[in-house]
Amino acid sequence: MAISVQEKKTPSAITLKDYKVNIRPNWCPGCGDFSVLMALQKSLTALQLNPKDVAVVAGIGCSGRISGYLNAYGFHSLHGRALATAQGIKLANPELTVIAAGGDGDAFAIGMSQTIHAMRRNMDITYIVMDNQVYGLTKGQTSPRSSEGFKTSSTPYGSVEQPVHPVQLALSANATFIAQGFSSEQDELQELIRKAIEHKGFSLVNVFSPCVTYNKVNTYDWFRQHVVQLPETYDPHDKGAALQAVHDTNGLCLGVIYEEDRPPYDELIPGYAHKPYFHADLQLPTELFEEAMAEFQ
Repeated sequence: MAISVQEKKTPSAITLKDYKVNIRPNWCPGCGDFSVLMALQKSLTALQLNPKDVAVVAGIGCSGRISGYLNAYGFHSLHGRALATAQGIKLANPELTVIAAGGDGDAFAIGMSQTIHAMRRNMDITYIVMDNQVYGLTKGQTSPRSSEGFKTSSTPYGSVEQPVHPVQLALSANATFIAQGFSSEQDELQELIRKAIEHKGFSLVNVFSPCVTYNKVNTYDWFRQHVVQLPETYDPHDKGAALQAVHDTNGLCLGVIYEEDRPPYDELIPGYAHKPYFHADLQLPTELFEEAMAEFQ
């Protein structure tokens, strides 16, 4: 069986310093991704996970740099392929806590098929999406999350496309943990990420992370005026209530939106060893080798 987060906690105290590196992030001053990075570091510290037991896989774009800004195993994958890489790492070494990170372009454009299938498989990984509704790294083009009418240098008359809605997408793809946060609300974001990592199955944390350079519409002030905190009486285990909450808030609700207890992918695979391949005995018995070779004689 897969090892839970609780079983992987280290006996010695882990501090925030253990997840720090001597590389200064080069995001634009004020970028929401700074807060996402800090919330992730604080969450891992709160869970007392040893950095050697954590792998962070990132895609391409401004968000893709996050894997190099914290002390853990890091992998900078291809554009849109962070989840494919993260799933491979998790299956090869289920003892690792695997976290994938990307932007809304990475997750919902070239990586859309990866996102949907990871959700429906219920892989035991966490996916943090830094959602700024624009392509920041390539100078501000529209992303799949840009609203209709959004003007950029490449769409001077406004986007004519409807935006992708991450939470609705995750609900329809049967993700078992769906949360949404705002980078300006770091304490809540830290708690959401912690809960996502502890969840046994696929966890999506969509984070409104404003781009201060290229998105002058969906700003910090805009989000403060439009986001809606889910009430304390809200039940995240009711899928109908989740759909209603998303509809009523136009997808701008914050908190744990949906959670379901369902066996993760690895527990459903017949014969899966539930241990890293480097612990496996890879020696082939002599009789089996000779039997295989005999077929070619």
